[in-house]
Amino acid sequence: METNNSNAYWFLDTCVQVRISGDHNSDNISVLEHHAYHGDSPPLHIHHTEDEVFVVLEGEFRFVIGSSEHRLSAGETILAPKGIPHAYRVESPQGGKWLTITTGHDFENFVKAASRPADTITLPERHGPPTEEFKKQLSDMSAKYNIEIVGPPLH
Repeated sequence: METNNSNAYWFLDTCVQVRISGDHNSDNISVLEHHAYHGDSPPLHIHHTEDEVFVVLEGEFRFVIGSSEHRLSAGETILAPKGIPHAYRVESPQGGKWLTITTGHDFENFVKAASRPADTITLPERHGPPTEEFKKQLSDMSAKYNIEIVGPPLH
């Protein structure tokens, strides 16, 4: 089991490692590696300041970007343009791993603000469905990073 090297976070029910921080390059490029359980899905949301590129490393995913639905597996890549509502769902029973690449690093900073440092580079213990209070807190926090929650997670 690997130990935390100060770049790993437990973000909701996922483990996120900051592979490249936007703090350390002139274009503010962030590369985050995510690991999630089967069924993981963020709420439908919009990034107002940055595009997101998703690179699937392991597993199978369903993405909804605007009015389009896409199924991706390991080795495939998709763009979620800024200003367009999007979400994903991990469909593979073993969970999934992927990279998220952004510029401007609002998303990276949101992940850091909404997370706790990971004790180990493993998935955190799962929490049940979020409470209404938690949903409101998450929505308020995401707005500080130019991310707007506009719908529920994918089912």
